[in-house]
Amino acid sequence: MIRRARAEEAARLAALVEAAYAPWVPIIGRRPGPMDDDYAARIAAGEAWVLEDGGAIHGLVVIETHASHLMLDNIAVDPARKGMGDGRALLDFVEAEARRRGLAEVRLYTHALMAANIALYAKRGYAETERREEKGFSRVFMAKRVG
Repeated sequence: MIRRARAEEAARLAALVEAAYAPWVPIIGRRPGPMDDDYAARIAAGEAWVLEDGGAIHGLVVIETHASHLMLDNIAVDPARKGMGDGRALLDFVEAEARRRGLAEVRLYTHALMAANIALYAKRGYAETERREEKGFSRVFMAKRVG
């Protein structure tokens, strides 16, 4: 089940993101942005959603609504569940949510050194739109038409 995150889950979300992104720290040479996000604020804004099964949170997405698109700001899955389809389920949710909100496009970004993520998104139909430095990160921006 995918549902909005609850206020009391902010620390759980932060811990999940910490575990999911930890392998990237030595690759990019610093903590990825999602590791330092304010999950209490994301929850309060209605931007954080969780994948839950039997009371356990297995993954999360942070999405932002913009006038012309839905921005997938962060997606994280419990590393113990890698390869179990949780990431795919969360991406499916984001794309369906964009359509539900009447938005024809999902946009996202990832670090340029996260080649596995870039390949995964490309396989899902996301096309690279731009590369640029932002907030000290070398980012690859991608988009997919969903509507």
